[in-house]
Amino acid sequence: MKLLLASQSPRRKELLSSLGFEFEVVKIDCEEIIPENIKIEDAAAYLSDLKASAFRKLEAGEVLLTADTVVAIDNQILGKPKDEDDAFTMLQSLSGRTHQVYTGITIKTVNTSITETDVADVTLDTLSDEEINYYIQNYKPFDKAGSYGIQEWLGMAKITSLTGSYYTIMGLPTHLVYKILKESSLI
Repeated sequence: MKLLLASQSPRRKELLSSLGFEFEVVKIDCEEIIPENIKIEDAAAYLSDLKASAFRKLEAGEVLLTADTVVAIDNQILGKPKDEDDAFTMLQSLSGRTHQVYTGITIKTVNTSITETDVADVTLDTLSDEEINYYIQNYKPFDKAGSYGIQEWLGMAKITSLTGSYYTIMGLPTHLVYKILKESSLI
């Protein structure tokens, strides 16, 4: 079987490689619009499945992996920030509070499609305006849901607790990927 990773995320590439899988990175052009009436806990899986559905028809022997991560607080999804002001506002809303990170994955072959979501709760210490500005200026979190990466300065300095998988927060629930690929004998 040939594993195809449909993600440009360097973090997902690193994690999948660290799991010991060989794969090819493929690109999917897909407009990621979340329906207004969707439950927050279903949004990441919806987007992951949407990406998988937008990919070309799979050939026998191919396994496609897509993923999407959403950050949520106060019944609101925080996507990727549009600019510095948006990133600042998002990080302010997370400051001193607990939020949820949902990562959905879809693993698809010619005959089957499996979509699952994992969730983690993340608590951040209070962030000063100076700390937020430092993080934005030095780490440019514009490609990250919720405006932060757990593996960067903000995660190291300001996350006080988490419940769930660190890797789910990073963007790929590695335990689910491994389990599905191995238990389903897809790879």
